[in-house]
Amino acid sequence: MEKFVAGLMLGMVGGAILVANSKKTRALVRMSQDEIKEKIDAYIDEKLEGLDGEKKTKKSGQS
Repeated sequence: MEKFVAGLMLGMVGGAILVANSKKTRALVRMSQDEIKEKIDAYIDEKLEGLDGEKKTKKSGQS
């Protein structure tokens, strides 16, 4: 009976550690995804501004 209780306790502790680590891992993945999305949005905004600047330059050059 004592071995069963000891095994049960170890199992509970091991499960708690796995759950805690998976929560941390999920949070880390979400943070990384958010950072990547922000970088991509900034990159797209830069490219769009560059295209807008080229269009304005072409229009002013034709005038």
